[in-house]
Formats: sequence, C-alpha cells, structure tokens
Amino acid sequence: MSAPILWIVLPFGIGVLILFLLRDRFSAWIGGGTAAILSLIALIFPIDTALLVGSISVKIAPAIQFFGRSFELNTADGPLLAAFYGLAAFWFFGTEASGTANRFVSLGLMIVSLLTASIAVEPFLYAALLLMTAAMLVIPLLVRSYQKPGKGVVRFLIYQTMAMPFILFSGWMLAGVEGSPGNLTATTQAGTMLGLGFAFLFAVFPLYNWIPMLMEESSPYATGFLLWALPTFTAIFALGFLDRYTWLRTTPQLANAILFSGIFMIASGGFFAALQRHLGRILAYAAIAEVGLLLVAMGLRSSEFVEITFLTLIPRGLELTVWALALSIFKREAYSLRFSDVQGLAKKYPAATIALSLAHLSMAGFPLLAGFPPRLALWTELAAQSLTLSLWVIIGMAGLLAAAIRTIAVLVMTDLETKWSLTETWVQTAMLGVGVIGLFILGMFPQAMQPFLASLPTLFEHLGQ
Repeated sequence: MSAPILWIVLPFGIGVLILFLLRDRFSAWIGGGTAAILSLIALIFPIDTALLVGSISVKIAPAIQFFGRSFELNTADGPLLAAFYGLAAFWFFGTEASGTANRFVSLGLMIVSLLTASIAVEPFLYAALLLMTAAMLVIPLLVRSYQKPGKGVVRFLIYQTMAMPFILFSGWMLAGVEGSPGNLTATTQAGTMLGLGFAFLFAVFPLYNWIPMLMEESSPYATGFLLWALPTFTAIFALGFLDRYTWLRTTPQLANAILFSGIFMIASGGFFAALQRHLGRILAYAAIAEVGLLLVAMGLRSSEFVEITFLTLIPRGLELTVWALALSIFKREAYSLRFSDVQGLAKKYPAATIALSLAHLSMAGFPLLAGFPPRLALWTELAAQSLTLSLWVIIGMAGLLAAAIRTIAVLVMTDLETKWSLTETWVQTAMLGVGVIGLFILGMFPQAMQPFLASLPTLFEHLGQ
C-alpha cells in the first residue's frame, strides 16, 4: 500500500460511495470513522519505514505516479496528516449533531483528499489546480440543489478562480527569476503576480467581503468547514513557495507585505466583529482575523516562524468546529441568527451557548483556552520586531473580545420567568462537550501539540534556517 492511495484515493472513493449509496444516518459515522482511522494510521505508522506487526512486515510506500505526475508523502508528512484527518473526523462526526450529513460528509471526504493531494503533487505548482478543484467541490455544500447561488458564493468562486492564473503564471516566471535573480524587472513582476494570487486565496482586504455574505446565505457548518480547510492548505502551499525560491524568503519587502497584510486583517476583522449584530457575521470576521494571524506568523523575520504558523493552525480547526456547530444548533431555532432572533436562547440551549462563548473567547486569545498559546508566541516574536504592530494585534483581539461579550449578553438576555432547559440532543451535547474539553486541553497543556509540531517544520528544507 502506498501513502497517496491510503490518504488520497481511499477517502475520495469512500466519499463517492457515501454520496450515491448511503443514507444520512450512516454517513456521519462512516465518514468520521474513516477520517479517524486514517489519522491514527498516520500517527502510528511512519511512511517509508518498515514495521514488524507480529510476524507481518508493514511498510507504507511514499509515492505513486499518475499521468506522469508524482504524488509523494514522506515521513515528515505524517503528523500533518494525523492532525488534519483528526480534525476532519471531528467535523464529520459533528454533521450528525448539526443536521447536515450525507452531502457534507461525502463531499467533505473528497475535499480533504484533494487538499492532501495538493501537498503531495510534484511539480508542486499543480497544487494550485487541486486547490481550485477542492474550492469547486465546496459549492454544492454551500448551495442546495433547488436554491439560487447568493452573492457570497458567486464572489467566492470568482476570487478563487482569479487566483489561479496569477499563481500559475508567476510560477512559470519564478523559474526564470531563480536562474537570474539580478533581473529586477522580472523579479518585481513575478513577486507582484504571486502576491495577487495569494491575496485572492487568503481573502486579503478588501477581498474578504464574500465571507460575511456567505455566513448569512449558507449553512454555518458548511461555511465553517470551508473557512478551516482551504486557508489551512493555502498556508502550507504558500510556505512551499517560500521554501523553494531563495529570493522570495530573503526579500524583506515581501516579508513586510505579508506582515502588514496580516496586521490589517487582524485589526479590521476585530473592529468589524465588534460592530456586528449577526452571529454568523461575527464568526466570519473572527475567521478573517484568524487568517490575519497566519499571515503575521508567516511574515515574521524569525527562525521560529514555521513553528508559530503550525501552532496557530491546529487550534484554529477546533475553534471553528465548535463555533460552527453551536451556530448550526441556534439556526434551527432562529433562522437569521440576528441578535433580535437569538436573544435569550442561552436558557433553551445552554450547552451550545457555553461552547460558542468559549470558542469565541479562544479566538480572542483568552487565557487557558486553545487560542492563547499561539497568540502568546506570536506576540513575543512580533514585539521583538515592532511594538506598534503588536499593539494593532492587541486592538484586533480586543475587538473580538468585545464581540464575545456582546454575544454572551444577548444570549442570556431574557425574562426571569423563563426556565432553564437542556434542549440539545445527547449527540449535540456530547460533540460540544468534547470540543470544549479540547479547547481547555490545548490551552492549559499546549505541550500536547508537541508531537505534531516537532516534525512539521521538516516539511520545508530551507525555512527557519
């Protein structure tokens, strides 16, 4: 068995089977179980290393050839696969609680397999096409078959499509620039086109206007999955560019552009989140600020920036899952998720209220929660470079904290005569409880992420040296 077949072909095939053959009640457990098993295999069995299991020798081959292209997953990819498929399993199990099920699980497995292929394909520029294919598969998750696509979906697809020619053409130019780095004109053109491509992929200001629209138009759970999966692998794709091209990682202007873009996204995301009166739009702007943190981590002029980037990525998936699941539960009661419609729901949905509040506070960098250790590490490195930029990060986090306080106040605001009741099902309560426990474990014991973080930087040969 080769690694690409195990982590790319197998989940894609299971996703297709679930879509056409299985009912909703079974898809969540089969999809979640598949992702969980693949996560455990990645954690236990190192790739390209022979292990003796009883009397049987087991070895997972690292590569396969497909239509003249190589797909290769190495030993260093194991922790990344374990973390990504583990979080994907949590998303798929959560479909039973959120009420999304069959289409979500099947398409979600296909999306996860394509995103895994994006880090395995050689030449690596083909990752851009795989990311685009994954983005197109997201559309059926966001739009039901009998609905007309909203403005947010249309803008998302347009921006993702516009990113591809910029990235592919810049990749063609980068080969020439690498051979003659003294050609300033070609260097500037290649860098500009590459920056524009990633600006569309990361939804850098002002290109993130589709995210709040999408949270109002589509299922919060499906949108949350999109906001977790695509930026995660776009960040890994971007780190691959920096690793492969020396002049990119040694150009201070590029690092400054990435850093200031991230700072602006954090500050603007926090500011707009504090002004919203819609729970979905608050999550959208919090996710925008979170992507800004990723960009700031990637723009740090520090040997630790790869570790900080991955330290930010892992809790992010858990926060978005818990938050999106809680919003899905609220949306069954109040379709619009506006403050006026969700007021007082804390007494009817206490578990969802607690989970949403803690996920929100974690994104704001509240101590003892999963989001605090990565923000502390980022602040420490950023403060050594610029206290002013550190202040803007704090302002953005303060905006998210203000939005969290407003959200909690609205949810608990009700008549004294209203009695407390636990309306959530046992599945919903269990999923939210597991997510909340995970937020506290990653916040109070960040060393739990060390097995994943220790080897992830080895994915990149030159970064951090």
